[in-house]
Amino acid sequence: MTQTDAVQYAADKAAIEDLMARYLFALDWNDFDTFAATLTEDAVFEYARGTLVGRDNIVEAIRGFKERIVEIYCDVDGNPGVLRHVLGQTVIRVEGDRAWTRAFWWEVSNGGPRNEAGRLTPEVGSFGIYEDELVRQDGEWLFAKRCILNEFLPGRESSAENPVLAMDRAARDAAKN
Repeated sequence: MTQTDAVQYAADKAAIEDLMARYLFALDWNDFDTFAATLTEDAVFEYARGTLVGRDNIVEAIRGFKERIVEIYCDVDGNPGVLRHVLGQTVIRVEGDRAWTRAFWWEVSNGGPRNEAGRLTPEVGSFGIYEDELVRQDGEWLFAKRCILNEFLPGRESSAENPVLAMDRAARDAAKN
């Protein structure tokens, strides 16, 4: 890899990390315009409730889910919970104008018990793996496909294989074509 290639690769990885963070901030703050801007027009979104195709369909479903989530997550006083998503280890592979990621995520809420000082404590509500395919369009990285695996839901957990190995195979196959 030349120095120019290495600089471009680092810039691409930084832009993808930024995209992943913007997606989660938009999701957690119900900023559906910014959320939509992270997706291609024909994006595929696979999650526990099924598979959605198209940016508008994805945003509509997520907006509805976010409206209903207050029925699931509440603090100990019965108030709507505050949810925040957190990214853990993230692996990114870039091949030209295509990229793949594997990232560990978890969702934290203020739904835990009160501590000795009377403050609400955090609670991990869910966790899993993001399996993403991204494309560069007009100089910007966007999600073309996001598969959200939930380690605690039967049938939605990740495989027994290290998720990075499958990502590397997909990237190698794409680079051959």
